[in-house]
Amino acid sequence: MSLQKVTFKNKEGETLIGRLEMPVDQDPHNYAIFAHCFTCNKNLLAVKNISKALIANGFAVLRFDFTGLGDSEGDFSDTNFSGNVSDLVCAAGFLKENYRAPTLMIGHSLGGAAAIFAAAEIRSVQAIATIGAPSNPRHVQHLFKNDLAQIETTGKAVVNLSGRDFTIKKQFLDDLESKSLAAVAKEIRKPLLLLHSPQDNTVGIKNAEEIYVAAHHPKSFVSLDGADHLLMDKKDSLYAGKVISGWAQRYVTIPSPTELKSKHQVVASLNFDDDFTTEMKVGNHTLIADEPIDFGGKDFGPSPYELVSAGLSACTAMTIQMYAKRKGWMIQNVEVHTSYDKSHAEDCANCETDSAKIDTFHREIKLTGDLDEKQKARILQIADKCPVHKTLHSETQVITKFI
Repeated sequence: MSLQKVTFKNKEGETLIGRLEMPVDQDPHNYAIFAHCFTCNKNLLAVKNISKALIANGFAVLRFDFTGLGDSEGDFSDTNFSGNVSDLVCAAGFLKENYRAPTLMIGHSLGGAAAIFAAAEIRSVQAIATIGAPSNPRHVQHLFKNDLAQIETTGKAVVNLSGRDFTIKKQFLDDLESKSLAAVAKEIRKPLLLLHSPQDNTVGIKNAEEIYVAAHHPKSFVSLDGADHLLMDKKDSLYAGKVISGWAQRYVTIPSPTELKSKHQVVASLNFDDDFTTEMKVGNHTLIADEPIDFGGKDFGPSPYELVSAGLSACTAMTIQMYAKRKGWMIQNVEVHTSYDKSHAEDCANCETDSAKIDTFHREIKLTGDLDEKQKARILQIADKCPVHKTLHSETQVITKFI
């Protein structure tokens, strides 16, 4: 995957720090935002693993630290649940302005509740997925229930959450009291996926039921059986990511590949702003051709000369196996390694001048099978008889005209 550090401002003008992860082999078809859990940050292992599964399926994922957490600016004690929602809205604005508006919102724990609230405000969001989300934001109060009296009396208290001290102010509690997730879930009318573990001791499974009952269809529930609240087991977070990715692709818009039509075996199509990334229809198959990054491309696909080399490798392997079967020779596997460059001819009389260099394909063959030296020597001769090899050695012509 391709990882970029990004920064954007919250509504107070403070800088929030995030990571935008892109697929390495294609432009993302959709952008997603991940809302982490209460007092967590963008670097939680579960967040990374879920993002990884989505990226593998063509999504770009923005994960960032809420105000006052992780690397982001701001004072956590001055934040509240509404501030988390606002941060998500600002993140969506950043993506819309600099990349593309997000279509998928994902939230973990209280971040799941925030994701639902934010999705109600972000028109571009087409689907929402939550993991271990509470049915009411007030649920987090139980994390500092022993300090509630002090908060009510003095206006604030320092509470210890997961081994870290946080200052919680009364305005945080008041904000939680004013939020009704059930009402928002009922009105939002966007596809919703709820993932929850029956063994979640932090946010009980009953919360998923309450959200599910309140929401309208299309809505889905997937049990993360055996998982803990933070999805500390890698297999649980990777599974959650795969489920979210597969589910979301039913509800977000994924552009269809351009239909390239031709009377020829191969057609290539390249737009003005696509650099070297070229769509290709090869027979009944679609491919992407590109150039390496150090040549100015994105390396989304093989280069033109790599494609030519690939044709030679494939044709050689097919020809060898076809000949071996005809002769009754058992070759379990043929590997043909081919590379291209310009080098001096083996019989070059004047190898000191650049003009003496010719197009050269270096081909190496690995055979797995019980063959004697005479058979191997014959295989080398047969390799030179593959049709693509013959074409490369013959006089050819390219006839070009406009369509």
